[in-house]
Amino acid sequence: MSYTEAKRAYALLGVDTDAAIEKLMTVPLALHCWQGDDVHGFDADPDTPLTGGIQTTGNYPGRARTPEELMADIDKVISLVPGQVKLNLHASYAIFDEENGGWVDRDKLEPKHFKKWVDFCKARGIGCDFNPTFFSHPKCDPLTLSSPNEKTRKFWIDHGRACIRISQYLADELKTPCVMNIWTGDGFKDIPADRIGPRRRYKESIDAILAEPFDKQKVFPCVESKVFGIGVESYTVGSAEWCLKYAAGRDDCICLLDNGHYHPTELVSDKISSILLYDEKMALHLTRGIRWDSDHAVLLDDESKEICKEVVRCGIDRVFLALDFFDASINRIAAWTTGFRSVQKALLLALLEPHEALTRLQDAGERTELLVRQEELKTLPFGEVWGEYCRRCQKPQDGQWFAEIRQYEKEILSKRG
Repeated sequence: MSYTEAKRAYALLGVDTDAAIEKLMTVPLALHCWQGDDVHGFDADPDTPLTGGIQTTGNYPGRARTPEELMADIDKVISLVPGQVKLNLHASYAIFDEENGGWVDRDKLEPKHFKKWVDFCKARGIGCDFNPTFFSHPKCDPLTLSSPNEKTRKFWIDHGRACIRISQYLADELKTPCVMNIWTGDGFKDIPADRIGPRRRYKESIDAILAEPFDKQKVFPCVESKVFGIGVESYTVGSAEWCLKYAAGRDDCICLLDNGHYHPTELVSDKISSILLYDEKMALHLTRGIRWDSDHAVLLDDESKEICKEVVRCGIDRVFLALDFFDASINRIAAWTTGFRSVQKALLLALLEPHEALTRLQDAGERTELLVRQEELKTLPFGEVWGEYCRRCQKPQDGQWFAEIRQYEKEILSKRG
């Protein structure tokens, strides 16, 4: 079947495929830098173990070891994915050299330590989001923003304030909004004696971070929750309830949902409409958890499709979208590319849904016909529309890009130690 025939099939349902394609081409999806080097970053010894609830499994060859290698790998992904790419950086990816004075600790980070990333983004016409790095550091005791040790808290508050300044720099230089996501692995392995104390300190610490001046039209701080992590199985300070209430109590902070950070029976797709009923903006980290927050590469699975349906239905321009997974058991560039293309497919499927017609059936109580129509949508010629989208973006279609990764692996990745 050709795109022309597919367009006609969707038009019978009142769906304009050209409009869906044009809309998707304007939607930024942030590509997370930490997939390329297994979350190591550049501010510590490369053999430093990951701590703070973070773990990467696998030892597939070809991990990026330098900023130059990571940038080259990101470039390869950009060449293989359709749509509007945005970069997402962690603070631990600061680049230190003689020109900017060399290494500093995280509480002393400055915009100049990210100038090379800004140059990278400018050259490619993309924006950049940012994340303070509250893990894998000697000053995790193991708590950070919720620590009872005042010196520990001050160090991490200063780090957060530095990250606000860096986020403002990224937004100003790249002329795009910068989402600054606050996530920590603070919590306890076993049952705590005091739950409210750490959460009170956590609130006070983030209040202090957000006291740093920033332009609310350009920088969007957010708080991300989690159920548990490695070593914090019994209690997480920044729980879902805590993050939702914190964001609701401020006009300068939004909530971020990561669909790997909930109980396996909870669905983030069911939470989006509740949040956007009250909040103008929210953020999403898209991943694939298997039984827990295992950060597998995103696939075009049921929950990815449902999440993207809700994003489109509630207002695609109100949601900041980003990928967040790190799989070292397979080719990292293939994982990146698969995840990015899968989210794009899910968004395109959502944009091709005759939402108003289906809503009318629901409101009229025609639940039988609604079920039938929803099932019939699954066999419409989506693949032809996806192919047309890739063509218009001048990017490879399915079946055309993996050979390029194999060649890149042979010529580049295999030569890395």
